[in-house]
Amino acid sequence: MQIKDSKYEAVIGLEVHAQLLTETKAFCGCSTKFGNAPNSNVCPVCLGHPGMLPVLNKKVVEFTVLMGLATNCTINKNSIFARKNYFYPDLPKGYQISQYEEPICENGFIEVNLSDGSTKKIRIKRIHMEEDAGKSIHDQSEYTLVDVNRCGVPLIEIVTEPDINSSEEAYQYLTKIKQIVQYLGICDGNMEEGSLRCDANVSVRLKGDKKLGVKTEIKNMNSFRNVERALNYEIERQIDLIEDSEKIIQQTLLWNADLNEALPMRTKEEAHDYRYFPDPDLLPVIVDDEWRNIIAATMPELPEQKFRRFVSQYNLPDYDAEILTQSKTIADYFEKVTNVTKDYKSVSNWVMTEVLGYLNEHKTEIDSFPVSAENLGKLINLISNGTISSKIAKEVYLTLLESNEDPEKIVKEKNLIQISDEGEITKIIQDVLQKNKNQIDEYLSGKDKVLGFFVGQVMKETKGKANPQLVNQILKSELEKFRK
Repeated sequence: MQIKDSKYEAVIGLEVHAQLLTETKAFCGCSTKFGNAPNSNVCPVCLGHPGMLPVLNKKVVEFTVLMGLATNCTINKNSIFARKNYFYPDLPKGYQISQYEEPICENGFIEVNLSDGSTKKIRIKRIHMEEDAGKSIHDQSEYTLVDVNRCGVPLIEIVTEPDINSSEEAYQYLTKIKQIVQYLGICDGNMEEGSLRCDANVSVRLKGDKKLGVKTEIKNMNSFRNVERALNYEIERQIDLIEDSEKIIQQTLLWNADLNEALPMRTKEEAHDYRYFPDPDLLPVIVDDEWRNIIAATMPELPEQKFRRFVSQYNLPDYDAEILTQSKTIADYFEKVTNVTKDYKSVSNWVMTEVLGYLNEHKTEIDSFPVSAENLGKLINLISNGTISSKIAKEVYLTLLESNEDPEKIVKEKNLIQISDEGEITKIIQDVLQKNKNQIDEYLSGKDKVLGFFVGQVMKETKGKANPQLVNQILKSELEKFRK
């Protein structure tokens, strides 16, 4: 979306919290499993009982370093944990263990592709480790209910510099971050379950002005599209206030997707004083060169690397490779299909149209897709070797969606094998021509579209089983005989 008044530009910084896929919490042995009974994944450590000491989960450090390396950050050899003090009903300890002045990762960047074909570098100020707070539930009774299962669940917070100037750039940045954490296997990226959350700081200024405007913070955006909509709303609201000579108040806003507006939550005339100080119960985190290199050696193939490999190894167009590598699970499914068939472009076409179409329609993930990669590969082989036509393949595919049976078995049982015998096809074509002499005259008079009519009649006679290329070839040859 273009800013409605070209005099202004938006300045946006994003704070993304990604919940790490560790089996246990950041500082205790409690489970991190989502969906367990409320207040069941708890212990004296994550509840902050007196005398309990936290013990750092090594996996949290390794996952954070991986994210730092994947986003071109400097990995600091020394970092410390701090206590971020504030009161909230779902924070039993009265403070959150986080990192402040000395984070583990700093000064990174990622590049995003924009709709006009350009790319933009967005700087990452810091990535730090912290624990999550619990959850207050306000809408299930007249009381506020508290579930502390999430207390102590490990997070990384990824903070950008104020480099983002539009909702599109924000959307593309978030998409890239989600891609990276999923490829690394450190976060599932599910915004609806809260495992990926985003807050945005937004201000507006005249183009060319170096001074930042008064910023507002937007929370409660549970999808990338809602982030985009919320940013557009807030940018327009601030421009309207400036144009009307009204004051922009520094405040926190909650996005209401139903009303399509951001509503004030609290005013923040001054920065909140969290009284950070080093956590006395936790030692500094030291990531020496040896440990950093061990972690780096576990780095999987990242989206851009996979994109380049798909183009070179499978000879795919950039467009196909871009679509297929947006999701690691889709890319993995594609490669499993290529283990069965080497018709790579056909595999790409089927995955991008039929498979992704099904997933979008049913709002599900590839793990729930009913057709195995092996059977889709076999189906494509049946088309490539001429056993069935593309039209028949669609019929077989519908059966696969219901049963996921071996496609070769389906073809045999339903007698769907393509007719490729020239003599048999010639005889059928001759019969069709004898029944449609008026159309022959039309064809000979130059109406080439009539050829499609004849092809349709032949396919009707063969119940779609005739080889389309042979039909076209023999049909043209037989029609030419009427010119003599």
